Amino acid sequence: MTTEIAITTTQPSASVRGPLYCALTGRALAPEEVYWAAPLVTARELVSTFVSTLLRSPGNLGVIMTAEQADVPYALEARELLAQRRSTEQAKLLFLLLLLAALIFTPVLLMAMR
Repeated sequence: MTTEIAITTTQPSASVRGPLYCALTGRALAPEEVYWAAPLVTARELVSTFVSTLLRSPGNLGVIMTAEQADVPYALEARELLAQRRSTEQAKLLFLLLLLAALIFTPVLLMAMR
C-alpha cells in the first residue's frame, strides 16, 4: 500500500514580494520550487515565548500560543530535513514536559509517603 502526499508549491494567499529564501537552509529559491509550510518552532523558542509572555502579559498567553503562523518558503529538497528537525524538537519538548512533571510530582509523592 502506497501513500501519496500532496506537495503545496503554490504561493500562500498573501502576496510575497522580493526574492524567496528557504527558511531552513537559506538557499535562494525560484517561485516554482518553493514548498510552503508552517515555520519550524524550536523547543527553546517555544519555552522562551511562553515564559516571557507569562511574565509580561499572562492574559495574552492563550492568544499567542494558539495563533496561526503564516507559512514560510522551504526548498523541496529540504522537506526531509524539516521533518527530521520537527521530530527532534517534538522529542525535546516531550522530554522537557516529562522532566517538569517528575520535578512536580516527586516531592508530592515523597510527602504523601511520610
